[in-house]
Amino acid sequence: MRKIPIYVSCPTDLNAEQERKREIIVDILNELQMEPRALGRSDYPFEYPLKEVYVLAKHCSGGVILGFGQIYITSGIKKRGVVNKEQAVTNISIPTAWNHLEAGILFGLKLPILIFKEDTIEGGVFDLGTTDVFVNGMPPDKPSKEKINELKDGFLKWHGSVISKYYEY
Repeated sequence: MRKIPIYVSCPTDLNAEQERKREIIVDILNELQMEPRALGRSDYPFEYPLKEVYVLAKHCSGGVILGFGQIYITSGIKKRGVVNKEQAVTNISIPTAWNHLEAGILFGLKLPILIFKEDTIEGGVFDLGTTDVFVNGMPPDKPSKEKINELKDGFLKWHGSVISKYYEY
């Protein structure tokens, strides 16, 4: 049986805990007969990367955005210099900018998207209400069997949309 290609937006370089969480999600995709595709992992660019993301995503039937922190900020200022909007922030993570670019491409292609983020991630595609997609928390790196089943249940509605997209004429 041929697997359905799914674009996975995820940083290439992850720490050990993040990699375990990515593997949990990839394992579920494989179990659902989906093939994770990602620039820098399964596919490598022939031309400039942004074009390659678009070309690869066009051949996929859905997308998964994995918001892992790439920069950790212990303290800073949000909206610096903006009257009545400036605020101090602590303990936030910034994901790779590619998550936002790739999510935009997937959204523009009208592909079903599933979004996961670490607790300290915020902004852009990870803000509630930015898209019609629910933003899920990352699974624990050592989930119980019950948690895995709960996670799989969360994939089912999205999976149905992906199958519909795959068989669209």
